[in-house]
Amino acid sequence: MAKIAASSRPLVLIGDPVAHSVSPVMYNTAIAALGLDAVYFAMRTEKSALPHVLRALEAVGIAGNVTVPHKVSAAKLLIRVTSAAKELGAVNTFWPEGGRLVGDNTEVRGLLDALTPLDPEGPWLVNGTGGAARAVAAAARKVGVPLLVQSRDRERCAQFVAWARDLGVDGRQDDGSPVGTALNATPLGVKSTDGLPFSEERMGECKTAFDLVYARGETRWIRIC
Repeated sequence: MAKIAASSRPLVLIGDPVAHSVSPVMYNTAIAALGLDAVYFAMRTEKSALPHVLRALEAVGIAGNVTVPHKVSAAKLLIRVTSAAKELGAVNTFWPEGGRLVGDNTEVRGLLDALTPLDPEGPWLVNGTGGAARAVAAAARKVGVPLLVQSRDRERCAQFVAWARDLGVDGRQDDGSPVGTALNATPLGVKSTDGLPFSEERMGECKTAFDLVYARGETRWIRIC
């Protein structure tokens, strides 16, 4: 664990919930290994508090990450965003520059780095319509595979599909047809009592299961798969 001193640079993860996150363990281990004078911590931030928290972080020049459910909201609230964050309309990382916070999105590259070794066949099926699902859509566009979208909210699903098509994705609402890869982009799996993002019947001939939720010992869905 990194040693904390008065000179240590604070780095923060904002989201709700964040108590389950293992990011502080991972980042602080890396900070210690690299000999950096910094400390990474998670800060639960309710939706109503998000604008105030971002302004406060901007005022004191603190960098960090954004997680569920604030990625899309953060992209709207930050004055400066990179081209990647602007295209996706979602921010997962930010840093101070010239008195402002700059928002970026690194999830498409990270997702493809993790998925590529699995040789994920298409079509892809994603459950979710938030910031993580937007990264899945952009990744599907990058590799040129069709994307089926599933959500418990039919209206949000239709809006997400329309957004994905505008992005250049061959997307449509889930119609039950066979898929090669299933990706969970919802918070399901954060709690051990959560239901599964996909039914066993829907998985069918699916060859690859990928969960954007991470948990100690893997999520229940991944263990079942």
